[in-house]
Amino acid sequence: MDLELLVFGLDLVSTFAFALVGARVAASKGLDFGGILFIAAIASISGGTLRNLFMGEQPPWVQRPALFVPIIAAFLITVAMGKTQDVGRFALSLDTLGLAVATVSSVQFALSHDAPLAAAAVLGLTGAVTGGLFRDIMCQTEPVLLHRETIGTACLSGAIVYLGLDALDLNEALVVAISGVVVVLVREVSIRNNWNLPKVINNP
Repeated sequence: MDLELLVFGLDLVSTFAFALVGARVAASKGLDFGGILFIAAIASISGGTLRNLFMGEQPPWVQRPALFVPIIAAFLITVAMGKTQDVGRFALSLDTLGLAVATVSSVQFALSHDAPLAAAAVLGLTGAVTGGLFRDIMCQTEPVLLHRETIGTACLSGAIVYLGLDALDLNEALVVAISGVVVVLVREVSIRNNWNLPKVINNP
């Protein structure tokens, strides 16, 4: 299997998922068309950009401008919906899919560029969560990453599972599928049960 082609295919999927969620969040905050498009772009390509820059590579959207296509598609879909709505359960599920795909593609990218295992895990996390963090900050929303739903934990878990299975020389498609499912399961369970990492509690 062509690793570069697989990473690009996964990047297309995660780019659309993150762009659509970002556009929905921006629309729900009353941003104009320019703001919606900008947030969609930031939410969808900033993670991959940091991932590549950390590895000394050009950002993925410079290497493959076709990544702008899913961003524009997400923008048009959001505008066509007309009435702004809060981000619902469907958008959360789409965001979870994007996290899973971005985690897997980022770990694959790191390994294909000979990154150490620990660095590959960190890059998997970085590629997955950066866009959502920037999206929330720019839309003046408390970042989900920092206070609920164990997003970081889900992505890091998927990255570690990928590295462990890859070390066993299992079929690549199987490794990708299992790692992605781990990300989805951890986040979905945390949403369903309202789980989050421990927080500091102020004593009375």
